[in-house]
Amino acid sequence: MNVKLLAGVMLVVATGSACAADGQKARKAFRQMDINGDRALQFTELQTARATLFDRLDANRDGVLDEGEAKAALQRAREDGRLQMATAEGLEPQARRMDANGDGRIARAEFAQFLPDRLLRADTNGDRTLSLSELKALRQR
Repeated sequence: MNVKLLAGVMLVVATGSACAADGQKARKAFRQMDINGDRALQFTELQTARATLFDRLDANRDGVLDEGEAKAALQRAREDGRLQMATAEGLEPQARRMDANGDGRIARAEFAQFLPDRLLRADTNGDRTLSLSELKALRQR
């Protein structure tokens, strides 16, 4: 898969889930991801949410995100106004890391297990959980 295209999909994922601009949408997304209701997001909860997102992106249900599906996701994000005008620069190394086995394709497990660097950095105390204060700080960056 084209690394720049994959980086674009990562941008959509990052802007669409972790950085919802509308406060009400952000709260709704948070409640959906907070499976255990503890008002924090464990990395496992984020990975579950990413697996669900992958299932929506994988239109042909073959368990792999292909270039056509990635392009369709980017187009939907543009049409919905969810694609922020930002550069994909700096996302390419993350996109390459997402493809853990280096086969040029992104499988469901690779997509779900991968957490973008900004989420990893947001976990300031290293407990693999994003507290409300860590999430608020993430939204302000």
